[in-house]
Amino acid sequence: MRIVAILAFMGVLFGADKAKFTKMDELVRPDDYREWIFLSSGLGMTYGPNAPAPGAPLRFDNVYANPSSYREFVKTGKWPDGTVLILEIRESESKGSINQHGRYQTAVSAIEAHVKDSRRISTNNGWAFYDIDPKGVRTTSKPLPVGNRCETCHSTNGAVDSTFVQFYPDLIPIALKHGTYKMTNSTTSARH
Repeated sequence: MRIVAILAFMGVLFGADKAKFTKMDELVRPDDYREWIFLSSGLGMTYGPNAPAPGAPLRFDNVYANPSSYREFVKTGKWPDGTVLILEIRESESKGSINQHGRYQTAVSAIEAHVKDSRRISTNNGWAFYDIDPKGVRTTSKPLPVGNRCETCHSTNGAVDSTFVQFYPDLIPIALKHGTYKMTNSTTSARH
């Protein structure tokens, strides 16, 4: 048992948690992403000019990073090849059990991956987006077509290398320290 734990730790330490692909260049679903580094959670976030319809359900966006890429980001302020950022979108409820106010997370409604692999991905500085089956029936995913909404928005508004570091409060000072934080009209100020 102890040897298994040591081997698992060594695998994460040396990048065994990086993006994995099939021979057809489909991303293999990382089933253990909830054991990765939790970057942040947003509630009811939208990226377009229109607000959600009144009474529309609010969703939580939870973001996870594979541990070896997170450690590299902390050292350098850059995401290395093999980085996998998982966006898990969950429904929310407001009243349940003893909760009378506020919102809590419920069922997973979608999972998306933002992956950096410059050997496989020749566009967008080596980054691509993947829709992942939230039920886990389909275990691999093809990249979204080049020029998709996610790619367009991230390449224009991402604070670091087309990623939304501006929404990951613990990473902002790291990116600022390393000079990798891109200040734009859509990124938050550097008050952190």
